[in-house]
Amino acid sequence: MPSKGYTTQEYSKHPFLLSSQEVISHLQTNDETGISLNKAQETQKIYGPNKLVGERVVKWYSVLLKQVSNAMILVLVLAMALSYGVTDYIEGGVITAVILLNVAIGFYQEFQAEKKMDSLRALSSPSAAVLRDGHIETIPSAEVVPGDIVQVKTGDTIPADLRLIEAMNLECDEKILTGEAIPVAKDLKVDFSNNNELETGIGDRLNMAYSSSTVTKGRGRGVVVFTGMYTEIGRIAASMQGKKRKPNRSLSRRKGGPMQPAKGVLLRIWDGIGAFLGLTVGTPLQRKLSKLAYILFGCALLLAVIVFGVNKFNVTNEVAIYAISTGIAIIPESLVAVLTITMVVGMTQMRKRRVVIRQLSALEALGGVTNICSDKTGTLTLGQMITRKAWLPGVGMYSVNNAEEAADPTKGSVTLGPAPDFAKEEKEKDKKPFDRDAPAVSWDVSNEKNAMAEKEETMTPTSSDSTGIPEITAELQEFLQSTALCNLAAVRLDKEKSEWQAIGDPTEIALQVFAHRFQLGKKTLQEQHGWTQLAEYPFDSSIKRMSVIYREGEKENTHIFCKGAVERIIDLCTTIGTGPNQRTVTPEVKEEVLEQMTRLAQQGLRVMAIAQRQYSAYDGQVEIPREDIEKDLTLLGLAGLYDPPRLETKDAVRECATAGIKVHMLTGDHPSTAEAIAKEVGIIPTNRASLPHSVATSLVKAASEFDAMTEDEIDALPTLPLVIARCAPSTKTRMIAALHRRRAFCAMTGDGVNDAPSLQAADVGIAMGLAGSDVAKGASDIVLTDDNFASIVNAIEEGRRMFDNIQKFILHLLTSNVAEVILLIVGLGFQDEAGFSVFPLSPLQILWINMLTSSFPAFGLGREKASYDIMRRPPHKSKHGVFTGQVIVDMIVYGTIMGTCTLLTFVIIIYGPGNADLGVDCNRYYSESCNTVFRARAAVFAELTWLILVSAWEFKNLRRSMFSLDPESSGGSKFPFFKDIYENKFLFYAVVIGAVSVFPAVYIPGLNTQVFKHMGIGWEWALSLGSVVLFVAGVEAWKACKRRFGWFAVGGVEEGSERKLGLRQGFISFSRAVSMRKSESDLDRDVVLQAGEKV
Repeated sequence: MPSKGYTTQEYSKHPFLLSSQEVISHLQTNDETGISLNKAQETQKIYGPNKLVGERVVKWYSVLLKQVSNAMILVLVLAMALSYGVTDYIEGGVITAVILLNVAIGFYQEFQAEKKMDSLRALSSPSAAVLRDGHIETIPSAEVVPGDIVQVKTGDTIPADLRLIEAMNLECDEKILTGEAIPVAKDLKVDFSNNNELETGIGDRLNMAYSSSTVTKGRGRGVVVFTGMYTEIGRIAASMQGKKRKPNRSLSRRKGGPMQPAKGVLLRIWDGIGAFLGLTVGTPLQRKLSKLAYILFGCALLLAVIVFGVNKFNVTNEVAIYAISTGIAIIPESLVAVLTITMVVGMTQMRKRRVVIRQLSALEALGGVTNICSDKTGTLTLGQMITRKAWLPGVGMYSVNNAEEAADPTKGSVTLGPAPDFAKEEKEKDKKPFDRDAPAVSWDVSNEKNAMAEKEETMTPTSSDSTGIPEITAELQEFLQSTALCNLAAVRLDKEKSEWQAIGDPTEIALQVFAHRFQLGKKTLQEQHGWTQLAEYPFDSSIKRMSVIYREGEKENTHIFCKGAVERIIDLCTTIGTGPNQRTVTPEVKEEVLEQMTRLAQQGLRVMAIAQRQYSAYDGQVEIPREDIEKDLTLLGLAGLYDPPRLETKDAVRECATAGIKVHMLTGDHPSTAEAIAKEVGIIPTNRASLPHSVATSLVKAASEFDAMTEDEIDALPTLPLVIARCAPSTKTRMIAALHRRRAFCAMTGDGVNDAPSLQAADVGIAMGLAGSDVAKGASDIVLTDDNFASIVNAIEEGRRMFDNIQKFILHLLTSNVAEVILLIVGLGFQDEAGFSVFPLSPLQILWINMLTSSFPAFGLGREKASYDIMRRPPHKSKHGVFTGQVIVDMIVYGTIMGTCTLLTFVIIIYGPGNADLGVDCNRYYSESCNTVFRARAAVFAELTWLILVSAWEFKNLRRSMFSLDPESSGGSKFPFFKDIYENKFLFYAVVIGAVSVFPAVYIPGLNTQVFKHMGIGWEWALSLGSVVLFVAGVEAWKACKRRFGWFAVGGVEEGSERKLGLRQGFISFSRAVSMRKSESDLDRDVVLQAGEKV
């Protein structure tokens, strides 16, 4: 992101593609003396300071304006103004209080959420060691300029993007950029001249060191090639700033022809108006409510015109109040308050489930998530290395199971099984029939990994002690000694905190912990067994190995222990195994070792070779060349290191599948490791070879392949990739864009800086709270406080619960509005002797019902627990939002029933015993002539109040009977009504207290006749109670019709009916369905049809 007034930092090729001398020449610097102070000052004037620049500072008044311009708030403001205009201060005051409450809550929430760029600035290194005029100087990182020669060492933070010119065992932790947990070993000998920038990811550019990454090992020097916003971290910051304009908004004639400037201006004006009114911004629910508010406002104006017309446009104050009351009757004044407070309560509930909501709108959006794009390291996995396999020649395969904590050697168990016999397995595989009933995932027709696991589980350990750890044989002891001593990591138990702690490289920690499982850690060997270190040959990335020389006790001879890459160690070995299992290395033996390495790598493990040799007497005084030490070795075995998935991940992925949500893994890891983890947690099938070629090839892709595809090519894929490896930040945002083009509603999870752009691009951004960077948290909508992928299921379940409850209370509020409108519009026909319409309900009765009677039951509906089948349904469609066909039709049906019942009550009282006596001026004063009208109003007021309250119980479930709401918690009771309605205590007492409050409102002298314009009643109570029975019968009949005929059933399947097994229910059901009723050709066809779905 270029800063104003500064020159762009650019090269003919990216610096990693150029030699170090070409870069030095381009920048006109010197690798021995650096640049002068004067040139540094001049360069900074050209390129600017080495800082990350925020786009804007959040202003409190802009956030406040956003809240005031909310659609429903604007409607309420107009209603408030009209109320004050006709001197109805009570009504105006209540509406004013509602407006202030909503604006205050929304303003506080939004203002606290607008701070995400600060954490990016904090990532910059505070100081740097640079070469100026031949001297090393420590300067603030902001003063570093392109051309500076920077020296870095272990523990330093890289101040800017560097093209390395010297590296000695240099490793950098670039997790914040690549998501890869393992430090990157830098190698200046790698030739990138034949590569291009697109093919080589950030983590693979071994001659570069990036700003804000940290040095974990070694030292190095580099020339600064990019500073500030031109660094990789700066590009991420830039991608989070600004807004990408919609199509056709350009003002350039070259892009759209001579009329494009005018067209662009008009469309931008339209966008601005739409954004101000809330019609084009926000979540689907917010946009729907904005549209609803303006539609209802239009209806209110129309009703006001009707009222004026019926009264021959003789607009007195009473006629104006009637018009305002009719308009207010159709607008759910408490909707904004109920919605906001319900979401705040939901946010509090989320915190109890270890999910922090940063924006209230995310609660509603979660319920519509159709796809989750998740990072692997630290999200699906623990982000820690564990030694999972250890192969010892002639002994077998040691396996570590159920290990959660990478630093805790007491967790999990170790079993000994046979090593795989590849030749025998191939023969058995050829004979084995095609299995369609695999138990792991939906497309799982062959599960070699599970077969191996089952074989190992059924293998009885050769011997074990009381702890369940296999017996320490001579071969295992030598393997563990080499593993523990050729190791720089330290593992210790903090007795005060009762927790294990580890310091060092993740790989070495994993190996050290494995040795500790057998009580043979480095400290134990040194203190109790007398091992003393004499020399060390540190890990060298060019040869990929490390060696140490130890002496045991007072023995004269010494031991050399070595570890490193298998292909490097095996070439130095003359034998493998020890004791009776020792063999000479031949081409056949070497091939066997490499086959074992390949098998472990295919399981997503990083494979290390462990070797040793006995050496002659060594006193440590004379330095021996490395090549004389690292030769004639004996290979002791292979160690397979694993970044394990969280134990809850597989179940969480399966539950997502059951809920109709697809999980995509977008990771910076190696493709084979990513694919193995994806298979283990159930994201992809374990055997893609059984799928049609087009489907199989689209499931897993490398980022270089995905990025090289055009949008049309991506859209033509039968299904979007479920795994993308070696991801760059742009790859993730491109994936989100591809999902959006397929009408998906996406959530993105992540923890590193590299995840921030995609977190912001996604519909719902989910950050990790413990391991997550401040940047990721700032860009997200919600934060998981326990970094547990399974918490996402809790968040989605809570989001769906909130969405269901919002539907329920919106239906509750709007149903009463429809009833009131029917009553008031028909009531225009009830005219007194002066020709004025008589209110069936007075203005304050309407306000009382709308603001008090309806509000508290609506709050109660917002607190309803999750439905029993909430995670067995597909996500709701964001296109319709809460206003589905069912909600709209229910609102009309129930509102009509409610309005008809109240209207009949008014008619019976007036035209029955009342002899059609409508009195004189009964809208303003009480007189003897108004007795009948006031009694009718009291009966209608009580009836409408009770109907609204009872409807809240009916709307606890939109389809099931009020008398049997939850079949799974009824406990076998034939009439669980009282248990079900009492379960939500807030709603129960809101209904009971609201029903009782009718009596003082009807009977308190002065309050009844002067305020509410009604009076005490007697026999009329029977009409009100009878109407409640009729209303419940009508609602139950309508629900029965919906269940009987399947109207508005979710996904076309009626609740309570048995759903057929299918892919949407998870992978296991698909395999069962195939084995029971499908042929082989049917299987291929169904897989293609499923994969062809757009999301």
